[in-house]
Amino acid sequence: MSPDAVIAALFVSQKGPYWGRSDIDAWDELRDARLYAGPYPVVAHPPCSRWCRLAGLVEARWGHKRGEDGGCFASALHSVRTWGGVLEHPAYSDAWRAYDLPAPRGDGWQRGICGGWSCHVEQSRYGHRAKKATWLYYHGEAPSPSLRWGRTPDNQSQALVSWCGNKTRSDESRPRLGHAEAIHSPVEFADMLIALARSARNSGAA
Repeated sequence: MSPDAVIAALFVSQKGPYWGRSDIDAWDELRDARLYAGPYPVVAHPPCSRWCRLAGLVEARWGHKRGEDGGCFASALHSVRTWGGVLEHPAYSDAWRAYDLPAPRGDGWQRGICGGWSCHVEQSRYGHRAKKATWLYYHGEAPSPSLRWGRTPDNQSQALVSWCGNKTRSDESRPRLGHAEAIHSPVEFADMLIALARSARNSGAA
């Protein structure tokens, strides 16, 4: 495998689509992705529970403060800006406001004054059973315009990303996804992120 083809996958699980590939330098919780120091462009999946729309519930139920993630998001953002690549987080993540990232508007990429780009994409368009609306932050050469854009109404999703027992309509028949399936990245989605990271290789350090 040529070193030019390798990318680093940060904050990923050994059970996910990045592990065991010769073209991926994978970093899980035990390896501690906050220690990544290059040289490959990255795909970063920093933990989201302190930033997503359920963060208030997490704080109320377990006392974990919103935004206090041990520096994981800040580290992932630094890696993307330094080595090039892409960061993935739930749509409407509070981290976007905390780190002054460009919020996606409509379909396509939104350029920020930081030099990076953001977009809104749904993982259901890449094989996830639920809609799983996601925001991406990319830093590198101008990103590819060929993502599968579009926004699916919540009531048309095939399944619910919910393991918290929140209330739904009495006639709701869609299955609820457990935690493991809900957080899993479809292989096709991971491959798209890997391609984006490779396209950022020539961006150089921020």
